[in-house]
Amino acid sequence: MSVPDPIALGREVVRACLGLGFAAAGVARAEPSAWGEHVRAWLAAGKHGTMDWMAEYLEQRLDVGQLLPGARAVIIVADAYDVPGRSSEANQEGAPGPVGVIARYARGEDYHAIIRRRLGRLADTLRGLPAAEHADFRLFADTGPVLEREQAARAGLGWIGKHTLLIHPRMGSWFVLGGLVTTLDVAPDPDSAPIADHCGTCTRCIDACPTGAITPYSVDARRCVSYLTIEHGGLIDESLHSGIGDRLVGCDVCQEVCPFNGATGVPPVSDPRSTGILPVSSSPHTRATLPLLDVLGWTDADRARVLSGSAAKRATLAMFKRNALIAAGNAMAGGSGGEHSAALRGRIADLASDPSEDAIVRETARQVLARLSA
Repeated sequence: MSVPDPIALGREVVRACLGLGFAAAGVARAEPSAWGEHVRAWLAAGKHGTMDWMAEYLEQRLDVGQLLPGARAVIIVADAYDVPGRSSEANQEGAPGPVGVIARYARGEDYHAIIRRRLGRLADTLRGLPAAEHADFRLFADTGPVLEREQAARAGLGWIGKHTLLIHPRMGSWFVLGGLVTTLDVAPDPDSAPIADHCGTCTRCIDACPTGAITPYSVDARRCVSYLTIEHGGLIDESLHSGIGDRLVGCDVCQEVCPFNGATGVPPVSDPRSTGILPVSSSPHTRATLPLLDVLGWTDADRARVLSGSAAKRATLAMFKRNALIAAGNAMAGGSGGEHSAALRGRIADLASDPSEDAIVRETARQVLARLSA
């Protein structure tokens, strides 16, 4: 039996990825990270905040060969969750009072589940190839110790921008990543060489960040609104409250101002067979905003019901209420509470004095009341 050409096999793998609905795909060699020194310095400076898992399995994170012994390649895939040029305005029509905005990636069905299902089918497909008879695969979808963005850049899916997100020249950055580490002898397509950095002198993402979290090619998670609202389980420094604005889950500012996410008129997929992740406009789970009064009155059952099937459920009930309190305080301080200001203030006061509420919720409510009374 002849040994298949690794490049031809790589092209076949990419076609299989697109056929499964991924928006883009590529292959990278299984090599140690070129960002090892940067990652170690970032961790040493504490810029990962309370995300201790970032420091766990660090050697595997910096070298996929340690994640899967005998690894030869990384098959990387991207799933689009929005399109360049879509308006950033979230629908607030009919909401009872001010609303909290949900980042675009979390408005539809949980991308973890979608990508893992597709990657499982991909692995099954590849195992059926004669060349993969004895190959091993290790799946990752924003859950394993893999530097997905670096692997995607190596595979020619884009470059890492100044906001540290991967940017594709046609798709922009509205996509999430996943893939397979494999011992299969598959090689990158020479026609899909890494894409040069096109950020140039642009600093829009740095200038627009509401909390000043971004420096060129680095983000201090401790100031990042996405980290604060989704990953950080404690109190949020009061100096950062105003920067959170009306954001309830995550933040899209650095992507919304990026020129590569502008109105390009270019479809967000690279193959006509590819559909990408469920569009925010048609997913049954779509929620662009949530009424703050409602969230402040949630029970665990309410949270589970509203967030069923959503990636937003990563934030706990206490975190949701904490975030909603800050957003409500910002709305009222800015004069946009309207006729619901009295109801909001009453709800906030109730949370501040309710002994059954989480301590973080009670203290955040007190902070907001103090700010409104100043």
